[in-house]
Amino acid sequence: MHGSNYFLKKSLEAYEKEKADYILILGDELYHGPRNPLPLEYNPKEVAETLNRYKDKIIAVRGNCDSEVDQMLLDYPIMGDYSTIFLNNKRIFATHGHIYSEDKLPNLCEGDIFIYGHTHLPVAYKKEGIFILNPGSISLPKGGNLNSYGIFENNCFYVKSLDGGTIKSVELK
Repeated sequence: MHGSNYFLKKSLEAYEKEKADYILILGDELYHGPRNPLPLEYNPKEVAETLNRYKDKIIAVRGNCDSEVDQMLLDYPIMGDYSTIFLNNKRIFATHGHIYSEDKLPNLCEGDIFIYGHTHLPVAYKKEGIFILNPGSISLPKGGNLNSYGIFENNCFYVKSLDGGTIKSVELK
């Protein structure tokens, strides 16, 4: 979200429309970072208040723009560099992407899933038996890409635009 109340609302609309079980946030919830422009409706305090209403549904990791002062506003943990989640007998290693990345993978097994943010570029492919995923960015997409989010559904990962159109996908087999 990078502090964008506008794009937080759009992402929550997608969450409701998709009937998702959880919200996985790959870092940079509240702050836009010094290299990025201010996103639409920049309001970190309101973003924190809104996200706290979903605290039981959020799994989050620390991004390079997140700090301890951000954690003080949030009712769910964000300071871990990664989180491990299990989905359909697959291990998901979720991280922001500034420590671990496509080029610097953690120790993973064949069939595991590496999902990250940071680059703001949508990615969905399999490399040497590992699924490499990036949902792009809901608020500050790069490289001419659309504002996007990711969803795991029916043993596939989809990167979708805010209108729900599929941008990229990969079958998790």
